[in-house]
Amino acid sequence: MTFYPGPGLGGHCIPLDPFYLSWKAKEVDFNTKFIELAGEINSNMPYHVVDVVIEALNRSRKSLMDANVFVLGVAYKKDIDDVRESPALKVIEILKEKGARVSYNDPYIPEIKVNGAVMKSTKVTPASLKKADCSVIVTDHSRYDYPSIARYSKTVVDTRNATKLVKGNASKIIKL
Repeated sequence: MTFYPGPGLGGHCIPLDPFYLSWKAKEVDFNTKFIELAGEINSNMPYHVVDVVIEALNRSRKSLMDANVFVLGVAYKKDIDDVRESPALKVIEILKEKGARVSYNDPYIPEIKVNGAVMKSTKVTPASLKKADCSVIVTDHSRYDYPSIARYSKTVVDTRNATKLVKGNASKIIKL
């Protein structure tokens, strides 16, 4: 299976198993510096995503504070209904901490909890995309109409290269 860079790791095993392997290796005095570095980089990816969102908003002369940010996809991988360890949850948490007004859509997950607050999925429509100062593709679900997302969004941050086949609108799509 091929893995591609993205907004961070999620799921029930991939984010945790390397650390378990590293811990077990230390029991036999084996150095796992590369595994630990990879884990550190992956853990910091949601912060990098938020930095890219801030940059994208700055290009439009907009601050993250009070910006409307629409997160597309909160499942930890495409076309599933599982949010365990999803990087989207951390991205949303950081965006909210920094003062953004965050909404999300996920066709598989109607409701999430972030820092104890319940959020409900917002329908993806031309109006909801136009309302957002920035749309952030965190999970590249097959159900999404990426040309429409690119057409109606003011700015798109694409963390999964989901818009690779979208023609036009290149100036408002920022890839991770």
